[in-house]
Amino acid sequence: MATLTIRDLDDDLRAQLRVRAAEHGRSMEAEVRAILRETLAKPSPTSRLGSRIHHRFASLGEFELDIPVRADLPRAPALPE
Repeated sequence: MATLTIRDLDDDLRAQLRVRAAEHGRSMEAEVRAILRETLAKPSPTSRLGSRIHHRFASLGEFELDIPVRADLPRAPALPE
């Protein structure tokens, strides 16, 4: 087993960790191991951003957008001289 030392942990974060460990009935060290195990066990997203957005809002149902017809061709903006 490896040993990991974390330096410069601020007091507020340490206090939050201590409370969270107590809530779960673990030592702070065991709580850190559980947090790391839980976080790293999640698969990293393999889908791209657009697919993830679509999946998140898919439960809202399908809808159609009215896309206006473009009569004019796009043109470069006129820049001040």
